[in-house]
Amino acid sequence: MAPKVVRSSKFRHVFGQGVKADQCYDDVRISQMTWDSNFCTVNPKFVAMIVEASGGGAFMVLPLSKTGRVDMSQPLVCGHTGPVLDIEWCPHNDNIIASGSEDCTVMIWEIPDGGLTRPITEPVVTLEGHSKRVGILSWHPTAHNVLLSAGCDNVVIIWNVARGEPVITLDSMHTDMIYSACWNATGSQIVTSCKDKKIRVIDPRKGSVVVEKDKPHEGSRPVRAIFVSEGKILTTGFSRMSERQVALWDPKNLEEPMTLQELDTSSGVLLPFFDPDTGIVYLCGKGDSSIRYFEITDEQPYVHYLSMYTSKESQRGLGYMPKRGLEVNKCEIARFYKLHERKCEPIVMTVPRKSDLFQEDLYPDTVGPEPSVEADDWFAGRDGELILISLRDGFAATKTREFKVNKTLLAKTTATARPSIEASDLQSLIDELKKLKTVVEEQNKRICELEGKVGK
Repeated sequence: MAPKVVRSSKFRHVFGQGVKADQCYDDVRISQMTWDSNFCTVNPKFVAMIVEASGGGAFMVLPLSKTGRVDMSQPLVCGHTGPVLDIEWCPHNDNIIASGSEDCTVMIWEIPDGGLTRPITEPVVTLEGHSKRVGILSWHPTAHNVLLSAGCDNVVIIWNVARGEPVITLDSMHTDMIYSACWNATGSQIVTSCKDKKIRVIDPRKGSVVVEKDKPHEGSRPVRAIFVSEGKILTTGFSRMSERQVALWDPKNLEEPMTLQELDTSSGVLLPFFDPDTGIVYLCGKGDSSIRYFEITDEQPYVHYLSMYTSKESQRGLGYMPKRGLEVNKCEIARFYKLHERKCEPIVMTVPRKSDLFQEDLYPDTVGPEPSVEADDWFAGRDGELILISLRDGFAATKTREFKVNKTLLAKTTATARPSIEASDLQSLIDELKKLKTVVEEQNKRICELEGKVGK
């Protein structure tokens, strides 16, 4: 009998580790909503978490450096009238965040560089178009100011955020609630999973379904679908016996999965996070206390189990740091922000290496923050490629692009701001004040003269 050969992989010994207690974010009351979104989103500047709030919905935004106990009076972003269900940072501007809520709206917020000093209640833009709660948000990977939202009204809307208007509305494709929606690498297609037990690959600009698969998983519980390398689709779902499964599909042939693996019998929906640079997919279940990770390759069985990070506490949600926010000199290949009931704990995934020099094989050029196409051009049919950056010297943030909105088109959608004063108006006010001052001085002089006469 031939000895079993262990598959060689530089990621075989990746290990996860929670940070020390003083590097966590404590005393954060995480939302109790039973919704299968991440509840947390992070970028190289901030971490944002959906929190409990009375009288509407709110989320908290903290600078990454503000670890330790969070003050009870920490300002929140609290403009929604119903609970917040999903939040996501814009990939092209680290100060812009979108939020979707039970109040049927999507709001776009601009966070100042040092974090919040007072509560924010007025969004930059309010996007209104859904008739039921909005639970899924996803920014376009290459086009500037393009946002996808999906609601419980079975409708997917793609917005031009700068104009504050819906450009594409896909309202006849899904016959039931949408569980997930994900862009491909260049943003030319989306893949959705739905309660009608189908996954669909959609070309949103043509408004057509490219390909669909009925029952990728036999069970009736929610399915998640994401694009992975080379346009393949990874799904997580449940078998008829309620066992959790992960499967890989080739969109060119959806008859049979390339691989389908059963994992365990837990009830939490598995949230997949894919890293295109390393080919690793991380599966995290809400309510689980573990993060499994697999490597996707071209050799059978295509999805190779690597290892699992386990802890004592279950997770209420997870945020996934973009590659440009990692510490490359520590061979960190992923970082999660795990939500507990009352805190947020960063989990660091590391490849053990003895050298502290830059490891080129672990860090190929990765996606940078620059968009490659403007919203109007993308809607007109132009595709953009990902603009890659090197992490050799670490990521240095360039000047943040100013978030501009077209005020004339946003007359209906933006909250009422204070009326702006033109320079000419200001000058006329100053002149008026000078005249009034002169009149007052003259009147005072006259009063003094009259008082003098009366005194005599």
